Amino acid sequence: MPSIRGRYLEDIAVGMSAEYRKTVTQDDIVKFSEVTGDVNPVHLDDEYANSTIFKSRIAHGLLSAGFISTVFGTKLPGPGAIYVSQNLRFKGPVRIGDTVTATCTVREINAERAFVSFDCECKVGDKVVISGDALIMVPRRPAVVEAAE
Repeated sequence: MPSIRGRYLEDIAVGMSAEYRKTVTQDDIVKFSEVTGDVNPVHLDDEYANSTIFKSRIAHGLLSAGFISTVFGTKLPGPGAIYVSQNLRFKGPVRIGDTVTATCTVREINAERAFVSFDCECKVGDKVVISGDALIMVPRRPAVVEAAE
C-alpha cells in the first residue's frame, strides 16, 4: 500500500477549509443501521416515519456527522490526524436523496500541544443541518537529521 500522509501542523493556517460532499442513499442508511445496530424505525420504516414530525424517513444524524470525520481523515489535516473531541448540534433532518456538504474550517492552532480547533458544518443546499466544532491532534513535521561527514 502506498504511503499516505496528510498535512503537518506547520502546513496549517487559520482560515484553511476543506469539504466533502455525499448524496445519502437508502442503502447508506440501511448499512449504517447494520453496522451500528441503530434500528430506530424513523430511519428504516416508512409507515412509522410518516407518523413523526419529519413526515418521512430520515438519515441517522451520525451518518451525516461521519462526513465531518471524512474531511479530517482524508483532506484537512488528512491521514495521520487524531480526533480528540467533537461537539455537534443537529439542526435539521437529512433525507434519502439529499446531498450533504460537510465543511471544516481551521479556527485556532495550539502549536505547543499540536492541536487544531475547527468549526464544522453540514449543509443540505443552503440549510445547515449540523453545526459544531472539533479538536484534532495533527502530526508535526519530522526533524531533518543531517548526516555526519
